[in-house]
Amino acid sequence: MYHWVKDKDFLKRMRTECADTVNRLVSELNRNSDLQVSFHIVGSGGRNMITQNDNEPIDLDFNLVIESAPKINDCRSIKETVRKAFNLVLKDKGWEDCSDSTSALTTQRRYFTKGNKTLWSIDLAIVCEDNDGSWWRLIHKKTGFVSLDSWVWEQGKDSHNLFAKEEKLKKTKHWGEVRDTYLDKKNLHLRKNETDTHPSFVSYIEAINEVYYKYFG
Repeated sequence: MYHWVKDKDFLKRMRTECADTVNRLVSELNRNSDLQVSFHIVGSGGRNMITQNDNEPIDLDFNLVIESAPKINDCRSIKETVRKAFNLVLKDKGWEDCSDSTSALTTQRRYFTKGNKTLWSIDLAIVCEDNDGSWWRLIHKKTGFVSLDSWVWEQGKDSHNLFAKEEKLKKTKHWGEVRDTYLDKKNLHLRKNETDTHPSFVSYIEAINEVYYKYFG
């Protein structure tokens, strides 16, 4: 079952290393591609919301936000552009290429040679926000044959005005309830074997909405 990671020194080192890597990717894409992007950590990782499933490796979840793209619906091209740029950044750091899953690009697992030796990796989802304030994830629907695969934007259920809700909740006494609900949602999807269809970002949306509507209708 998921629990909070409490080793502060390890968390700081991991967040710093991962954020530096993704920031390099953002710089690479903004300089050398026709995409304009930004990023943020899913589940508010900077606010002690990083989870671990028992003693298994930790996946630090990032959203790569597509701010603009000439062909926003050419999902295959967008993902390939990001994947190739990510591999350039990883190669420069001496890491292996990322792997391409249904909803994310994932780095190889690593560990620090000193101190906490828990394995960790970066899970990078590609997302965008529409004009109505709803969030969409880029999904690679795999068939086993690349020529038959499809790449689409999938809307996050009830993701409208997500970060406005988040900011409002952070200013109240209810943020602790958001954290508890987020952990409960992750464990619920783990028990139901839904971690592929309900990654951390989906659990986070669910937690924000559940607590927000409970207190603000």
